[in-house]
Amino acid sequence: MPDPDGQAVEVLSLADVAAAAKAVTSAAVWDFIEGGSGVERSLRANRAGLDAVYVLPRILRDVSRQSAAGVLLGSPVSMPVVTAPMAYQRLVNAEGELAAARAAKVADVPFTVSMLSSVSVEELAAAGGTLWFQLYWLRDRAVTLELLERAEAAGCQALMLTVDVPRMGRRLRDVRNGFTLPPGVTAVHLGGPETSAHRWQSGASAVAAHTQQIFDPTLSWSDLGWLRERTTMPLIVKGVLDPNDAARAAGAGVAGLVVSNHGGRQLDGSAAGIDVLPKIREAVDGRCQVYLDGGIRGGGDVLGALARGADAVLLGRPILWGLAAAGERGVNDVLSLLREEFDHAMILAGCRDLADVRQLQVVDSRAPMR
Repeated sequence: MPDPDGQAVEVLSLADVAAAAKAVTSAAVWDFIEGGSGVERSLRANRAGLDAVYVLPRILRDVSRQSAAGVLLGSPVSMPVVTAPMAYQRLVNAEGELAAARAAKVADVPFTVSMLSSVSVEELAAAGGTLWFQLYWLRDRAVTLELLERAEAAGCQALMLTVDVPRMGRRLRDVRNGFTLPPGVTAVHLGGPETSAHRWQSGASAVAAHTQQIFDPTLSWSDLGWLRERTTMPLIVKGVLDPNDAARAAGAGVAGLVVSNHGGRQLDGSAAGIDVLPKIREAVDGRCQVYLDGGIRGGGDVLGALARGADAVLLGRPILWGLAAAGERGVNDVLSLLREEFDHAMILAGCRDLADVRQLQVVDSRAPMR
């Protein structure tokens, strides 16, 4: 991976990728990627929660043969990782989502197409690989239906409804920067070369203003049923933290849940997903798959998440780091490194496969075993 002067940089951890990305990214865009809402308590909580997870490795097991492969919603994957839906990836690289999707295909993990993608789902589908499509609830129901039809026609294998954004969180870094999308970067699925997200407003985020115009805050449980009736794609609900909501969603027939506080970018003070994951797992009682989103920064985090009850994790910001640092090659590096770290962690924990990982016992360092 090159540095700003074009010299090769040794990448030994995802933190190395982050440093390379920050060096070539404008301050305002970096804040848009890295920032959380409010005073960023929930952003910090994601890492604090993952940092507190310690596993009890098993010993005297033959780990000469080990595999991280699994199945997510009927599709084989090389490891229990999905790229998270992230908007406007052309902010950090000219190819944007297309480069990231190609890297996900090489890594054999699903790529989640954001509704606010800067590359169309049709173009991403042409690149091959397993695609999931993410949807926000829109005021214009006709546009929602059109997007469902386009995602199905493109061959997307799952639909991920994000439910924790009745309006965008107050992200103070963006407010202070008066963050505005640059010309040429737009949500291509919503039509038109420019929107209110491109119009600067003093003391405000133009992206937040745009989403407030188009997102429908009336989203409710009845809408979940409406959506299920209008698509054949398995439905995943993203943004679940309360076990009662998880149980109700599982009872409504969803195929998966993403335990997530939106990377600390929505309600500041919402719990870290890793901390509520065991209760969510218990609440759904095997009726759907459970994924963890927020703060994953290495293979050890993936191991800990699965040991706590996740079927897979969503990887967000590190994908953007790789994309910013070196385009498709950078995302390849991120996913290859994560796979290497996860394989290594599995072997050292005495795990031959994902079933072994899920049997590991976990200690929370904030509440040690007695």
